[in-house]
Amino acid sequence: MSAEAGQVVVITGASAGIGRATAVAFAERGAKVALLARGQAGLDGAAAEVRAAGGQALTISVDVADAEAVQRAADRAQAELGPIDIWVNSAFSSVFAPFSEISADEFRRITEVSYLGFVYGTQAALRLMRPRDRGTVIQIGSALAYRGIPLQSAYCGAKHAIQGFHESLRIELMHEGSGINTTMVQMPAVNTPQFSWVLSRLPKQAQPVAPIYQPEVAARAVLYAADHPQRREYWVGTGSAKTILGNAVIPAVLDRYLARTGFSSQQTSDPRPPDQPSNLWEPADGEGGKDFGSHGIFDDQARTFSKQQWVAHRVGPVTSKLGPAVSGLGASLIGYGDSLSKKAGALVSKARS
Repeated sequence: MSAEAGQVVVITGASAGIGRATAVAFAERGAKVALLARGQAGLDGAAAEVRAAGGQALTISVDVADAEAVQRAADRAQAELGPIDIWVNSAFSSVFAPFSEISADEFRRITEVSYLGFVYGTQAALRLMRPRDRGTVIQIGSALAYRGIPLQSAYCGAKHAIQGFHESLRIELMHEGSGINTTMVQMPAVNTPQFSWVLSRLPKQAQPVAPIYQPEVAARAVLYAADHPQRREYWVGTGSAKTILGNAVIPAVLDRYLARTGFSSQQTSDPRPPDQPSNLWEPADGEGGKDFGSHGIFDDQARTFSKQQWVAHRVGPVTSKLGPAVSGLGASLIGYGDSLSKKAGALVSKARS
């Protein structure tokens, strides 16, 4: 049991994917975890994993698009588990489709869940943290908070909005001299169940854009951010670092590249299952649904380790002063080194033949 044992942690979107893996990771440190999501099957599965990992679990079925319901959930979590130390906003929904094929109601619903749900969660957390002047709010972001891609306009819009909201709030807390911290973790492509339950109008099965990481890689990043919340944001994975840095330097080039590759790279060669569920309006793991777990259907492609993350977590004193660009540069150098190694290997093989 570490020094963090007994922490009270609230996680939205805790029934699957990154939220669920993060809940288990906190539980391994002996935390008390309030699991917030809509689907009871996923919540029950997550609670069982939290308890098996050594933590205490409280499940609360709530739609994060309902501000009052989120406030009630926060009050219940604090009443039953104790003062909230860490609040993680992870819940989201989306649609895989061209913008022209997304209805106004669908776009509104995605925005309410995937952006306003973060706002409402943060409001609930701050209301309970301010009297004690301590606590940490972690926003689960994405490289797509900086770089929009095709077929995910609603999701990209929400992540961009969270980025701006997070920056404004962070500055206000700094101005107040508050003891409350907020940080954002920009995620890469992660093997979560979203590709099996997000509403899709694509002809083929939706997939994340490689490189893909397992949810446990994301969870480790969230725990590190919780332990070091003074930094404004963290980047996870070489893909995130390259995407964010590339968009800062050559955004127009990325526009043209994504116009050519962005549609095909987000779909497998298999047809989309005709009976694939959708969690936009109702939870896919709700009544009559199943527990999807933390992992999606791309286990055979997903990485369990991030070189970039390893570098970033070991140069904390430097990156805290110079920002994510240091870890991004390290990731780029790692990627460049890997490329040189492959080219050298190919030349050696050719020479031998």
